[in-house]
Amino acid sequence: MLHELDRWLEKKGMRYIRYADDFSIYTKTKTTARSIGNQAYKFLRDKLKLPINREKSGIRRPVNFITLGFGFVPTYVKGEKGKYQLVVAEKSWKKLKQKLKRITRKTIPMSFDERIQKLNEVQRGWVDNYRLASIYNKLNELDGWIRNRLRYCIWHHWKKPERKRKNLIRLGVDQGDAYAWSRTRKGGWAVAQSPILGTTITLERLKKRGYVSLLDIYKRISPKLNEPLYTRSIQPVPLSGIQWCERCTSGLLAHWPSTQLCFRAIYSYVYLFLLIIFLISFFETFTFNFLIVSS
Repeated sequence: MLHELDRWLEKKGMRYIRYADDFSIYTKTKTTARSIGNQAYKFLRDKLKLPINREKSGIRRPVNFITLGFGFVPTYVKGEKGKYQLVVAEKSWKKLKQKLKRITRKTIPMSFDERIQKLNEVQRGWVDNYRLASIYNKLNELDGWIRNRLRYCIWHHWKKPERKRKNLIRLGVDQGDAYAWSRTRKGGWAVAQSPILGTTITLERLKKRGYVSLLDIYKRISPKLNEPLYTRSIQPVPLSGIQWCERCTSGLLAHWPSTQLCFRAIYSYVYLFLLIIFLISFFETFTFNFLIVSS
């Protein structure tokens, strides 16, 4: 039934988001928002005969608005007044942290490989859902917290002091420090954040066990950091043993596809040609002078 609302909004040229029975309309001014809001209310009430929740409905600024777990904040770029960037709502961050905390809880009976597998599944699904948002810095902070949780699980799994000492020695700690840290009176969480585990159970060692950080997943699938294939401007096409490139061609040659030679390649060939001419003339001069001297 709400597809009629979609058609009505598209007919008016509005920008909107709709998920099931929740929808939001975006306008540039408050006056336009009030006008479109009243029209949409009448359309839903009179034509579609649908009730509207007046408590959830209203006109809000982007910074005070949350939809589908996303929020908006200013871009904080000089000269870009009135522009916003997409971020993840605080409630979504709390839900993610609760899931990760449940998986990395030291008292849950599971092997380290099973823990890593479940952790990667949750992280991959969450980042894929929020890949359009600007979450680079927060993911970096959360990765450090997750790695400390994993180190805490490993430290707790070693249990006895003698086993902790032997494992620290295997990881490269000298015997004196290994003995002291295996008998420390600090709590497990304090040891997990200490340099003794940070320099032994490193990120490289965790990756060998299958761990993938949130930041690595975000770098791989984020549209901001990865240019889609259909928007790439470099399209090399082999022609007579030479690669032709559309990136460096000018608009004057656009109607001659067979002559779209990359200007960088042209400069290289010209430079090579001049270098060969210089070397030939140099050797000819050197040979002539040598013959004059010898004669």
